[in-house]
Amino acid sequence: NTGDHHVNPQPIKTRRATIAGLVVLVAAAVVIISCATIDRVVVAPPMIPGATYVGMDQCAVCHEKEVKDFKLTEHARIQIPGEGERVQGQGCESCHGPGSLHVEAGGGKGKFIISGKDSESCFQCHLDKKAEFNLEHHHPVKEGKISCTSCHDPHGKDINQAKGMWMARVNETCAQCHREQTRAHVFEHEALREGCTSCHNVHGSINRKLLTERDNNLCLKCHGQIGAGAPGQTFIGSFDHTAFLQQGTCFSAGCHTAVHGSDINSHLRY
Repeated sequence: NTGDHHVNPQPIKTRRATIAGLVVLVAAAVVIISCATIDRVVVAPPMIPGATYVGMDQCAVCHEKEVKDFKLTEHARIQIPGEGERVQGQGCESCHGPGSLHVEAGGGKGKFIISGKDSESCFQCHLDKKAEFNLEHHHPVKEGKISCTSCHDPHGKDINQAKGMWMARVNETCAQCHREQTRAHVFEHEALREGCTSCHNVHGSINRKLLTERDNNLCLKCHGQIGAGAPGQTFIGSFDHTAFLQQGTCFSAGCHTAVHGSDINSHLRY
């Protein structure tokens, strides 16, 4: 009697949910891949009165080395839209402006082309970084003391480097100005192996010293073992630091003041 046999609908619903979930994941992967490879578009490209776009190959006639490295970077895919679906410029001219007058003048610094030291051209795309430079504590880019190119190579010197090499490059960049903080010490702070950006937001922060956190939470992300003793206690190693943490930050309460490394004390004290 077929009326006595019932199919449990739950497994079917589960399979359908699983299939639907896989479809969503595949679709998301396609979107992510598309976003990773899609050409970027400059909304407000730099303009030079009387100049027209000449193309990246024309730039390579004089700037062969820069263009060779640059072609491998994401910056090279930035497009300047024209009428309809036409692309009127791409790559070099998306940041430096149309280059015809520069070419006609035979090149030369400052001749009819926007300088790469003008950070406003970077901010056309990197709006989030522009916002960070407007925070209370920031590197003095908007004051004109440095520019984006003081720290970054927009032509792709660091392209396709392994993560360890990239991190070393970050520290090397910071060391150009912050030599004392990044030099070798007898007793190192191992966080420096992870890079300066482990503790600092290098473009701008609401915290002094460009720190990502203003209090002990910054240190406790790596060093704290909460609940190792009685409730409310915070141990670092085998030592109860609860009372010390109530007096101020680890680096301002007179204890671990040599946060970048020490030559005299293994606990990073001066």
